[in-house]
Amino acid sequence: MSEALSPSAPAQPWLYLASQSPRRRQLLDQLGVRHALLLPDDDEDAEALEHEREGESPEDYVQRVTHAKWQAAVDRLARRQDRDPAAWPAAPILCADTTVALGAQILGKPADGPDAARMLRRLSGQSHRVLTAVVVDGRLGLSTSHVRWRALDDAEIARYVASGEPMGKAGAYAIQGRSGAWTEHIDGSYSGIMGLPLYETAELLKPLGWSF
Repeated sequence: MSEALSPSAPAQPWLYLASQSPRRRQLLDQLGVRHALLLPDDDEDAEALEHEREGESPEDYVQRVTHAKWQAAVDRLARRQDRDPAAWPAAPILCADTTVALGAQILGKPADGPDAARMLRRLSGQSHRVLTAVVVDGRLGLSTSHVRWRALDDAEIARYVASGEPMGKAGAYAIQGRSGAWTEHIDGSYSGIMGLPLYETAELLKPLGWSF
């Protein structure tokens, strides 16, 4: 648990964030939501939950994966509470997942540099969707945004891949990073494209005691 979160000071609500994303932490801080990390154990295969199913739409995929990650976090917390209940007090768990879709095709996290370059070439000069699902206490919200990029040349793609920024990110890019210079138009939630849609998140948290 974070040192800022103590079960002896329950005046303000707080939650567990089941995500390693620093962007999601930043966005929760922006909302003023106190949180502690609930990260996978070493023996958990978190990546296995992201495997695609044949014929699955991007919308169905991101909602299924997010709910599966949330359930894995619920089970993780239960195991830790069994071992040390004082260290892991009960609290809501928030989980989110983001995917990029070009038509019906899902563009997940690139496997390596060439895979990142392939994705970026696919997105060059095109409009695509960014879908982020959020689950809190079993309730789900979905944000869908549309992003249009200008055309990119090979040198731009190569420089971006060399920067390392595409790795670990759906669609091989971060909207808040260098790719922002390519973005001609956004229709939807900027925070959702970053990885945690603030509106949908706030709506899920209000019934649990948060005020915004």
